[in-house]
Amino acid sequence: MYVSNVLQKEGIKSEMLDLAPGRSAVVARLRSSVVPDPSKALLLVAHLDTVPVDKSRWTVDPFSGVIKDGYMYGRGAIDDKGMLAANLAVFIGLKRSNAHLNRDVIFLATADEEGSGDASVRTLIAKYWDKFAAGFAINEGGNVFVKNGKVQYIGVQASEKVAVNVAVIARGTSGHASQPTKDNSVVHLAAAVAKIGTYSAPVHLTAIVRRYFEGIAALEDDEIAKWIRSMDTSDRGEHAQRVVADASPLWNSMIRDTVAPTMLSAGIASNVIPAEARANLNVRLLPGDPISTVMNDLNKLVNDPAVRLEIQPNAGLAAPPSSLESDFYNVICRVASREFGGAPSLPFQSTWLTDSAQLRLHSVQAYGLVPFPLTDEDLKRMHGDDERIPLAAFDKGVDVLTKIVTEFVVARY
Repeated sequence: MYVSNVLQKEGIKSEMLDLAPGRSAVVARLRSSVVPDPSKALLLVAHLDTVPVDKSRWTVDPFSGVIKDGYMYGRGAIDDKGMLAANLAVFIGLKRSNAHLNRDVIFLATADEEGSGDASVRTLIAKYWDKFAAGFAINEGGNVFVKNGKVQYIGVQASEKVAVNVAVIARGTSGHASQPTKDNSVVHLAAAVAKIGTYSAPVHLTAIVRRYFEGIAALEDDEIAKWIRSMDTSDRGEHAQRVVADASPLWNSMIRDTVAPTMLSAGIASNVIPAEARANLNVRLLPGDPISTVMNDLNKLVNDPAVRLEIQPNAGLAAPPSSLESDFYNVICRVASREFGGAPSLPFQSTWLTDSAQLRLHSVQAYGLVPFPLTDEDLKRMHGDDERIPLAAFDKGVDVLTKIVTEFVVARY
């Protein structure tokens, strides 16, 4: 594997951790002492896998790493090969510097973050936890947000929403398409999905989201700041929540459970009415919110005996948030703010899932920060077409991550 070969050339021993046919993780360690202390160790984690692509919608080969107009294009440029490359650069830099470490530093490249399948971090932990057990971790999940040409704030992920997939299944009578029936499964499914598309869950502000909005209000214009500060008030709270949710899809998803239809499946031929039609709903729950509440709401909303909703296997698990008082969190915030011109570092609850949730369930203080300064336009391409990263942003991110890690792990006398 490429990553193992790079480490080998630097004189760093690595290990391939087999998880499933053709799927392996890579782990390597820089030791601070003969006897490791997992409670102090720092884990640099990123994932090797990416989401699929529709090559016809890209202007470049999505897997060739094309450099054009100051950007590097490629699937995973932001999510998450850029972070993987930055972690690798920092790890190798520590080795080359012969720095005296005050704790072990562990490099981990996971294999199945996007699919959460047989090679997921859950499996990795179950089989190989002793290979990379750590007290602290830095991973993807947070971002350096650029607005109007400068860094507005640094969002340091300390918590994340929980993903659950739900199948919507409509059943009816199959038959010849020349003789339409009222129990057509496609029609019932379409009606159900249309109703679900109108669903808006109640607002629930977690502790980290409250802290985030307290910080972000000071950065926004007076009008939106007024409504952010009013979200918890008894007289204007509901209106304020609507204004804030409408102002940003990210903010809307941070303050409530969300449901997004993502896949449709029906039919075996153009002239056959199918007996079954299916849709997938990707539900993102706030930590601590039960899926049962959303399921009850959706069943009431659909209200169709021809349609049923089923929770799918491998649902995510809610993890406790990482501490906002730890030494490592303080180092991340202090260094990032200093290196990005004094921009504030804010605690962040990501709407997307990461491998950090499973680490937090094993008592790791895991924080998310993709250290590259990115605009909304850059971030919208993540999981989309023509994903890319500015070369200058990548260079800056590697420098910032190096300084964060060095300040935390290098002994000072």
